[in-house]
This record gives sequence, structure tokens and C-alpha cells, in this order.
Amino acid sequence: MSLAPGNLLALTLGVLFCMAARGEEVADTHPPPAILPLESETLPKLIAYPPLAEPLARGVVIIQYRTEHARIMPVFGKAAADVSPRLSHLHVTVDDWKGTWAHTSEDPIILVGLTPGTHKVVLEVADPTHKILTSTTVSFIVPEKKPTGAP
Repeated sequence: MSLAPGNLLALTLGVLFCMAARGEEVADTHPPPAILPLESETLPKLIAYPPLAEPLARGVVIIQYRTEHARIMPVFGKAAADVSPRLSHLHVTVDDWKGTWAHTSEDPIILVGLTPGTHKVVLEVADPTHKILTSTTVSFIVPEKKPTGAP
């Protein structure tokens, strides 16, 4: 007995449905793709946006950013550096200050208390061992605060 291609497909689907209904394992004919070795992954990309205008007018700096080919997480150490897809965190430096902090979430960078004037924030994507993979700089001007009641 020969089956037409459409009938064969219907029969196959019916058998698979019956097996699944009885709790039998069905062979996965489309397994997920293998994870790329880390050295084969595309290097991360960091996109930072200018501070939001309304908060900046009040002296609050909110820098939104996103990364490609890296997940920002609070994970550190040599073992974490070998995980694929790539784990990272940000190093944040304000105005060439000698100190840098690690930003470990995808939340925006929020700065308050900067003096009026020109400032810059350096954002660096670092792997879990703090090796810098890419960076960008966001420059902006914190305006003078107007006295209350001034036009």
C-alpha cells in the first residue's frame, strides 16, 4: 500500500500525537543549535544614549544604554569568563576620576550631585575578569539650576 505525501504526513503526526498523549518520549528532530565557543562569538557592542533631557535640566543624569553580544550581570571570575553567551559588566568612570565602579545590571546609569558644567562618563564593557572588551564616552552639560520662582 502506498500513501500520498499528505497522507503520510497526517499518519506521522497522528502517531507522534498518540505517543505524546501516552507520555512516551518523541525523538527531537530539531535540537537547539549548539552554543558557540566563546572565541567564536562576535565581540560585544555598547550603545549609550545621551542623558534624558528632563531629568538633566534638574541636574539628574540618566544614561540609558544597551549591549549586543553580551549580558550585563553581577558575575565575576575566571570560570564566568568562559560562559557562552558572554557575561559582562560595565566599568563606569566619571570625569577622569581615579575611581571606577562596576555596574552589574541593565538598568540605566543614574548620577546626581554633579556640578553645573561639562562632564563625561566613560562606559566600558568588561568580561568577568575585568578585561575591557569595548567602551564608549557620553559627554553632556549639567545646566545651572534656576532659582525657585525664576522664569
